Amino acid sequence: MAPQPGHQAVVRVPVATLWTTPEAVRPIDGPAWSDVPDIATWVAGMDRDQRVGDCVLTQLLLGEPVLVMETRPDGWVRVLALGQPAAKLDVRGYPGWMRAAHLAASVATVPAATALVVDVDRATLHDTAGGPPALTGVVLGTRLASAGRPADGWRPVRAPGRTDPLWAPEGDLVPLPAARPEAKEVLGVAERLRDLAYVWGGLSTDGIDCSGLVHLAWRRYGVTLPRDADDQAEATIPLALGAERPGDLYFFAHPGRRIHHVGIVSAEPHGGRRRMLHACYLTRRVVEEELPPARVDTLVGAHRV
Repeated sequence: MAPQPGHQAVVRVPVATLWTTPEAVRPIDGPAWSDVPDIATWVAGMDRDQRVGDCVLTQLLLGEPVLVMETRPDGWVRVLALGQPAAKLDVRGYPGWMRAAHLAASVATVPAATALVVDVDRATLHDTAGGPPALTGVVLGTRLASAGRPADGWRPVRAPGRTDPLWAPEGDLVPLPAARPEAKEVLGVAERLRDLAYVWGGLSTDGIDCSGLVHLAWRRYGVTLPRDADDQAEATIPLALGAERPGDLYFFAHPGRRIHHVGIVSAEPHGGRRRMLHACYLTRRVVEEELPPARVDTLVGAHRV
């Protein structure tokens, strides 16, 4: 059944992309918006300039809820991504356009007490334990509902749009933690994405942007942060520069303009020098580095989640 305006739905593919408008989609974006999206092929097919096109807003992971606002006969729907706060755009969630084929009818929210989280860069869900693949490229931080006890190293899970459970290698999933993580644990997740390609609006282990890296690392532990850097600054606690510790956040802005960049503090400041892990627009990669002079000039604060 096609999603209807005013109703919730959930993402049924491993990674769905949210676009500014259907008309903004480029020919090279075909693998990302096809009925069975292939995000790895999409990212690999773009050059460094195409990866920073402004047609992409964000990405949504398998099982992520949306509120459908408008549908079109050509298979596009306007939605609010309810799991990605965006206060300056819509208090309910991040607005944008996506393919209706990437959605399934809404199901009950996965209770935190029984939720499982993907803890590898990419997991594959299978039709049966050890059987053929059913969904590939299910990325780090995706939340799934347990569908029973593990068996022979495999665990059954529920996936939107599927009647029968799918099976994942037991080691690819971990319980959603009951306690709030230490910031250094979140930094550890982000460090696993070092050298990942920078993709504007990216929120997956195939390509990611600066605020996406922060959002995804905290999502792995069940903590929801806003999607964009300036909203992340508003949602976190300012610190005096010098008081930051690994896992805290650095924010950057040009004079008189809103925050445009965020990085994760990767070492305690020493002698006026600071280091961070971030998805870098300039190098088009996730890198860990000392803040160069140009970054220092735009550093506007350190914050704690």
